[in-house]
Amino acid sequence: MKIKTYLLLIIIPLGYLNAQGWETPIIDGYGEVKYFEKAEIKPNSSVDYKLLFDIKNETEKSGINKGLWVIARTLNMLSLGKVPSRNIKIVASIHGDASFLTLNNEAYQKKFGKPNPNLDVIDKLRANGVNLFVCSQATASRNIDYESINKKVTPALSGLNVLATYQLEGYVYMPY
Repeated sequence: MKIKTYLLLIIIPLGYLNAQGWETPIIDGYGEVKYFEKAEIKPNSSVDYKLLFDIKNETEKSGINKGLWVIARTLNMLSLGKVPSRNIKIVASIHGDASFLTLNNEAYQKKFGKPNPNLDVIDKLRANGVNLFVCSQATASRNIDYESINKKVTPALSGLNVLATYQLEGYVYMPY
């Protein structure tokens, strides 16, 4: 019996030492990540990460648009990999049904009867240098006027133009 007790006293703390919790080091509250020291492929702190996210649908993850959640996770993961912020450039082309996520709170409330759940993560992404563009073709076809768009989101002539322009500038296409 004593041996079992001693083993438990040794094993339980070791389990806590090895346990890594989910973290949100950069975008607090969004895009949780778990670091694995033994992972073979990890972020390279000497690489410039130029990423172009294509956000075109309304799919949600943890109460916000999944594309925004994935961008938050990407920033958090790169942070855990010790990639300096100067080496991270992220752009999002928001179009199609995802265009509604760009509404300011008043317009979103009017359309959907509830506050825009994406505003907080948009603020945090912008504060960390993420450029968010919304397609003017998509907003026009959905009767969204410029005054209804969140001021942290920049209208672009088209989402396709954003995708083409940034890929020609060396950004890696990330579909979401």
